[in-house]
Amino acid sequence: MNDDNALLRRERSLLVLLGLICLALLGGALYFQYVEHQDPCPLCILGRYFLILIAIFAFLGARMTSWRGVRVLEALVALSAFGGALSAARLVWVQAFPNFSCGFDTLQPIVDGLPFAHWLPGVFKVQGLCETTYPPMLGLTMPVWALLAFVIAFVAVVWSLWRNRRRQVSWPGIRR
Repeated sequence: MNDDNALLRRERSLLVLLGLICLALLGGALYFQYVEHQDPCPLCILGRYFLILIAIFAFLGARMTSWRGVRVLEALVALSAFGGALSAARLVWVQAFPNFSCGFDTLQPIVDGLPFAHWLPGVFKVQGLCETTYPPMLGLTMPVWALLAFVIAFVAVVWSLWRNRRRQVSWPGIRR
């Protein structure tokens, strides 16, 4: 039982770390928006939403005291990371084939119509086009870095879910 509690504490600590990394990535996106003047496109804004969802689910998972609660929230983190990877992959594809658009005319009003775009327009309001490429950082463009971050988060959480699949909820009075 003590070993199981130590593993649960470690898992919860890793979720806190993942949440902090996602917030740091969001901070980096804001740095590039306001300091480097790289305007976010609709798919970039969707990536920000997915980063926030991952952070929220990770922090909530870190507050859980049972394996069941941690696993449920890790599954939500994995779904959010998968969604973020899809939006980043689409942006990488659009920038690789500039003849295609991300659908600014159709996607922009939807993204700008979300409540957070009205509450925090400086963070969640679309200001750029997906076709606009900015100088790469360490040889990779921003969408490729975002795709890597989402894929790493997805793989790490799915691996953790698989590794801990046999962890049981401890019920008082029941021995395993």
